[in-house]
Amino acid sequence: MGENKRRMLAGDWYISDDPELAADSVRRAELCAAYNAPGPYAPAERRKILEQLLGSVGEDVRIRPPFHCDFGYHIGIGAGTFVNFGAVFLDCAPITIGAYAQIGPNVQLLTPTHELDAERRRAGWERADPVVIGDNVWLGGGVIVCPGVTIGENTVVGAGAVVTKDLPSGVLAVGNPARVIRTLDGHPG
Repeated sequence: MGENKRRMLAGDWYISDDPELAADSVRRAELCAAYNAPGPYAPAERRKILEQLLGSVGEDVRIRPPFHCDFGYHIGIGAGTFVNFGAVFLDCAPITIGAYAQIGPNVQLLTPTHELDAERRRAGWERADPVVIGDNVWLGGGVIVCPGVTIGENTVVGAGAVVTKDLPSGVLAVGNPARVIRTLDGHPG
């Protein structure tokens, strides 16, 4: 493994335009193209592609195509999770999704962050922070989860919200930036 990929995996600054990362991206592109291809794919065939693409896939995970990611191998999805059409998971750092999560259409889980310094940004420097989605979380359509965010179990995030900071377990959050508007029944406030 090259130094640049090692830096990416460690969460350090790395150059995104790297031959080793480009080769990983080609692998991902081929697997995503196969997964997203129209046709009479049986669920078992799509499952095999997901198992090759993703780091881990629990039982009964359903992802509706089209599905897009950066590398795939940084993504772990727990049992019984459903991901609707148009998901974009940019996994330059780990993306961990718990069991029985519900992810609406066009949700984006984003781990990369770019340099604020114009020269370093132009040179291609970036880094990434993990995203963690707890068990039984529901992300409404069009939700964007920013780098480094953890969403606690049993939390619901309303459609179109942009989650820039961690959310605790058992709350309803909405807006841009997302803010907690109430606790959910059965969860302490």
